[in-house]
Amino acid sequence: MRLTPAQIETIKSTAQAVLGEGVQVTLFGSRVDDAAKGGDVDLMIEVSRALPEPAVVSARIASRVSRAMHGRKVDVLLKASNLLEQPIHRIAAQQGVAL
Repeated sequence: MRLTPAQIETIKSTAQAVLGEGVQVTLFGSRVDDAAKGGDVDLMIEVSRALPEPAVVSARIASRVSRAMHGRKVDVLLKASNLLEQPIHRIAAQQGVAL
C-alpha cells in the first residue's frame, strides 16, 4: 500500500470528522499496488445509515483529504443504505485494503 501512516490517519480522521463514528474506509485502485507509481487515491467509505446529500459528503471528504495530501487527486466512493450498489463497490471490497 502506497500511503504513509500519517496519510492513513488523515484519511480516517477526515472520514470520521465528516461522517461520525463507525465509518469504514477502504483504499482501492493503484495505490494498493506497491509496484505501481503515481496515481490518485481511491477510497470507499461505508456507513451503516442513510446519507443525505451524498454528493456533498463525497466532495467534502475528497477536498479535505486532497488538501492534506498537497493536492493529490482523491476519489471518494460512498456506500450507504440509501445508495444503489454498483459493480465498483464490489471491486473495491474485493481488491481493496481496509484502513
